[in-house]
Amino acid sequence: MPFHVEVDSSPQRARVFNVGEAELWQTVLEPWLRGQTFEFGEQEFDPRESKLTILDGKTMEGPDLSFGQGWTNALRSSQDVTRAVLDTAETRTPPPGAAVVEADSLDAGLEQIKAGASPAMIEWAEAKERIDSRDPAVAAVILVLRPPAP
Repeated sequence: MPFHVEVDSSPQRARVFNVGEAELWQTVLEPWLRGQTFEFGEQEFDPRESKLTILDGKTMEGPDLSFGQGWTNALRSSQDVTRAVLDTAETRTPPPGAAVVEADSLDAGLEQIKAGASPAMIEWAEAKERIDSRDPAVAAVILVLRPPAP
């Protein structure tokens, strides 16, 4: 069965119907669990300021969606699985870690990496806090993105 998803961050709201598991995971759950702003239904949402609702139900066809009644019909014919999906997602994906290189400058840090020095690993929450608080010891942040899963 497909998912029907609502992300609500007053005053904006996006509702998308007939979402597959892979799309739900990549588009909503990964950024949601990491606390990252994401685009959904052609709008941007911040998980810290939004409410997520995930329904599991039958495929919604044209008549089900007509006259702006799609969400009402989805609520009637689907089961709210938001908590279960989030609980499963949280156990399935550990938060990313952060690699830390201590050096006097960005150039010196890059040279250490090129020379094969092993960076220290810290929890993502600690790295995020240091970045968000503008820790003066943080000289640079390098973001490496993995390609999307096929």
